[in-house]
Amino acid sequence: MNMPTDAKPSNKGLLVIFWLYVLIPLAWGVTNTLTQAVKLFH
Repeated sequence: MNMPTDAKPSNKGLLVIFWLYVLIPLAWGVTNTLTQAVKLFH
């Protein structure tokens, strides 16, 4: 796929929504894992 360097605002908005869709569950999983690990080692 050839991505133009000057992305349209709608594409930037979609990109932000996509990254939020990926990062929010990822951050929740990492936080949950670290919380469980702290319980395990204390």
